[in-house]
Amino acid sequence: MQDISVFTSAPKAVFYDKLFQNLDLSELPEYTSPKGRPGYSNHAKLCAFIVMKCECFTYITDLLDYLQNNLIIAYDCGFDITSPLPSYWTMDRFINQLDHELLDKILMTQVRKLAELGLIDPSFIAVDSTPIMANTSQNNPKSFRKNKFAKENQPKSDLDCALGVHTATNQINERNYEFYWGYKNHILIDCITGLPIAEITTPANDADSTVVEELLAKADAYLTLEGCTFIADKGYDVKAIYDLIKDKYHGECVIPLNKRNTKNPKKLSSGHPICDAGLAMHKDGKFTDRGHIVIPLESHMNLIDMKRSRNSIIQGLKMNIIQPEPMF
Repeated sequence: MQDISVFTSAPKAVFYDKLFQNLDLSELPEYTSPKGRPGYSNHAKLCAFIVMKCECFTYITDLLDYLQNNLIIAYDCGFDITSPLPSYWTMDRFINQLDHELLDKILMTQVRKLAELGLIDPSFIAVDSTPIMANTSQNNPKSFRKNKFAKENQPKSDLDCALGVHTATNQINERNYEFYWGYKNHILIDCITGLPIAEITTPANDADSTVVEELLAKADAYLTLEGCTFIADKGYDVKAIYDLIKDKYHGECVIPLNKRNTKNPKKLSSGHPICDAGLAMHKDGKFTDRGHIVIPLESHMNLIDMKRSRNSIIQGLKMNIIQPEPMF
């Protein structure tokens, strides 16, 4: 028998060996039918697709070529390397017929085990979404089809996908968006380890903020989120999320404010915002209100005369009776 470790690096072989030894696939039946020839193991085929994602392969043919040239990894997946590996059609049929609920159960089992070992801490959790492109020519950047991103031009190859948009850059000052047909994968992770806790896949036209309640409830069913700190980007700056985290999970949110096309407030050269009366406003401590960290601003009026009421000062300014003292 040939040496199957010649063309495979030792660290990579050890990585897949340890990965699959600690992967609990008990929720997935190993063989599809108890009658007739057993065929290829479902566990081995699923492990092969994990290799496909780890190696960033796009096509099943690339995966099969890789396994054929790295038989030790095919052996780690669970295939009998003394027999031919499964064909393209066998792998394609398996992944298309695989129930997504089984993958959810496998994820749930792994998260529970990691929590029992103390490797996952749900005290700090974060959520975000990533686009999943549908397999259609309308997503091909070389396609010059007219109105390929019009809502009425639903791709015939995938009737379940939807039209979505995602940012093509992470720069704050650049507005560069790209349209696509496909889905969104919403992922909840443990911020300390970076490991996923729960996920939901939706059509691409679903807003990120609308999935949070279902995603948190899904994770809380097998991993308590009580007292968690919820971190997200400004796409999740919605009042319903703040109320959900505070009232149901008794935690707090760390979410940047989404200005939603509001005008920037006028500021002095020193950076202090200007109040309606035209005076500088200064920070006056901070407090928490419904999950928000609020930093109140104190107008310079209060520095003029602490004994006078706010209303009388404003009225005096309007009547040019009271002249504000110079700020600098």
